[in-house]
Amino acid sequence: MIDENKLQILTESAKYDVSCSSSGSRRKNTPNGIGNAYAGGICHSFTPDGRCISLLKILMSNECLYDCEYCPNRHSADVPRASLTPDEICELVINFYKRNYIEGLFLSSAVFISPDKTMELLTETVRKLREQYNFNGYIHLKGIPHADSAIVEKASRLADRMSYNVELPSEQSLKLLAPQKTKQSLLLPMKSLFNAIEYDKQNRVRKNKVLPAGQTTQMIIGASPEPDGQILKLTEALYRNMNLKRVYYSSYVPVVQSSKLPAIGAGLLREHRLYQADWLIRFYGFDVNEICDEDENLSAEYDPKCAWALRNMHLFPIEINTAPLEVLLRVPGIGAKSAYRITEARRFTKLDFDNLIKMRIVMKRAKHFITCKGKFYGSDSIAQVKTSLLIEGAKDENEQLTMFSEPSTALSALTGNL
Repeated sequence: MIDENKLQILTESAKYDVSCSSSGSRRKNTPNGIGNAYAGGICHSFTPDGRCISLLKILMSNECLYDCEYCPNRHSADVPRASLTPDEICELVINFYKRNYIEGLFLSSAVFISPDKTMELLTETVRKLREQYNFNGYIHLKGIPHADSAIVEKASRLADRMSYNVELPSEQSLKLLAPQKTKQSLLLPMKSLFNAIEYDKQNRVRKNKVLPAGQTTQMIIGASPEPDGQILKLTEALYRNMNLKRVYYSSYVPVVQSSKLPAIGAGLLREHRLYQADWLIRFYGFDVNEICDEDENLSAEYDPKCAWALRNMHLFPIEINTAPLEVLLRVPGIGAKSAYRITEARRFTKLDFDNLIKMRIVMKRAKHFITCKGKFYGSDSIAQVKTSLLIEGAKDENEQLTMFSEPSTALSALTGNL
């Protein structure tokens, strides 16, 4: 039996890594196996009473050789330490799965003994789950910087997803706050995994594919002085050059004291704005230069899409029945799904404002930027438009979506409409 105190230490230590959402894997069950990560088999939500409906999120060890200033588990921190063996983690995962507590595993670790040894033990844990316990559920594995590429390659054919956390947006900040890590130690393995994934795609490899659910990463926001524009530049490069599934942003919280770190946290609003800008880059066809200058932060008053529209009022209003898809995507209040619905519906009839309301277009925002059949119901005054959008934006709450959110909040968060 695993000591309950150990379990509490290692699950608490893992909570600061946010890059652990699942889905996207197509690992099916096999005869006489248990677990299934195919299609929608993974649920990654938490109920308000704290029950986990998803991944067991745990560290193998929090006894770290590294001394990253922002990390609660850093070498110099005076915190309780604990470690688990691969067999102990395997037993824990299988027992939790059989009790229907979890659907999969998020496994990370502090760097103990050496990077190679840590990565080797993580890989051995996943190997045993797959081969000895026939576990076919979802597994997200954290990559260890400076670990041997051969060990990483072996791990990548066993896990569904891996993540190397960039943590800080610049080499300078890494040297100051995480001196044992380098930009190359994080980006090189990410590039190698990307190349391996592309090789499998081109050669139509079907068995033991490299990371069927791809890669993710995380950046800490506010622990270092880089502005949002620089952070988004790095984000855009990671999506384009590494084909990452997600870049996660974690607002800095001063859980440890250090003279090199800010005394106050970055706040949820800044994190929220970065996620909105990230959404625009991935799904709305925006370039970072359109959203934010490299040396600037995103607007706290308006979401990035509204801020862009207000800077480009000369492009509006646009006619909803004739505007191309790429233009519709830039209208505040019209989300990606709604834009596609509009282009489909107008093939059969001319749309009016009532049609748009039925499509769940956010008319309080969109009306200032569109016409329907030549009619315009927005404001001609830029000052009034700004005030209206400011009031509408103030109603948004920057909080994590729960299973029991109000319908309107849930819809907005699920659709990502901006």
